[in-house]
Amino acid sequence: MIRDPSPVIRHENPSQPSRVTRHGRICVIEGDGIGHEVTPVAVEVLQATAPDLEFISAEAGWECFLRRGVPIPEETWEVIERADGILFGAISAPPEPPPGYRAVIITLRQRLNLFANLRPAASPPIPGFRQGVDLLIVRENTEGLYVGKERSDGEVAVAERIITRAASERIAHLAFRLAQKRRRKVTVVHKANVLPKTCGLFRGAAFSAAADYPGVEVEEMLVDAMAMWLAKSPERFDVVLTPNLFGDILSDEASVWAGGLGMAPSLNLGEGVALAEPVHGSAPDIAGKGIANPIGAVLSGAMLLRYHLGREEEAALVEEAVRRVLAEGLRTPDLPGDRPPVRTEELGRALLTRLKELTWG
Repeated sequence: MIRDPSPVIRHENPSQPSRVTRHGRICVIEGDGIGHEVTPVAVEVLQATAPDLEFISAEAGWECFLRRGVPIPEETWEVIERADGILFGAISAPPEPPPGYRAVIITLRQRLNLFANLRPAASPPIPGFRQGVDLLIVRENTEGLYVGKERSDGEVAVAERIITRAASERIAHLAFRLAQKRRRKVTVVHKANVLPKTCGLFRGAAFSAAADYPGVEVEEMLVDAMAMWLAKSPERFDVVLTPNLFGDILSDEASVWAGGLGMAPSLNLGEGVALAEPVHGSAPDIAGKGIANPIGAVLSGAMLLRYHLGREEEAALVEEAVRRVLAEGLRTPDLPGDRPPVRTEELGRALLTRLKELTWG
């Protein structure tokens, strides 16, 4: 018997009581642009892998703001409060946000206290790509320059960078715990030679946490040197621990080794609900053309399964299906290859076929 891969997505009335067991409810927010194209593929893959999951559609983003005047409606917050996880698509952002609009992802991270952003980069089975890369960037997600404290008089603009010992130690402990399950090495990235107060505090907190993990090797690296070594010798890194802004930039650089932004997944973790989102943006230049790469969204779903829901076997199935599809040469236009590129939905169907083969033989 073959599992029915068709997703179960419903729009929920938040006033109704929950009928979903723990670890079963996923809030799906497609967002903007190609989020409408890649997120449904990720939902189908997760549903085929873990059919007991329930997916509830909600809305947020720039398009939502233009329609309704708010980037995250109250009913979306109510769905999130009842969710075990969030599967997020992509967000468009105006260069100068109008009154009432604030970056959706940053709002979600801060309100839900999603203090950790995990961004892996691993070599794909695609000819021509460098092999042997397997690293995980662990990025502090709530502080730094992303706290939104800016001011300007039109001539001088100032942004406040906030680093606290508590948040720095919290993210460091997570990085070391994750390293214990990998190759037992953590690289602490900072710029304490120029920013001795803020980066110095982050560095000190990281090394303080390191004392609790004697079996994990720890090194430190200035962010500019890290950028160079990440481009030159990415194989040397295992877990990379960074403040907020540095991790955002370095993870985009690292994605080059994993197939580019269309292939790059991430997971935002806290103490409650977790949020999975591909690293790419809304890509307005290709939105609606049906050629967006859904693998970043699919692998983000796999991270949600592994790191938050504790479903290692299901996550491994999704990742193996992705590897097989790529090894066969199937690709969207953003990836190199000898075969003609396929459309988003066709790649999604291929993933579902490989999942059936892996699950049922």
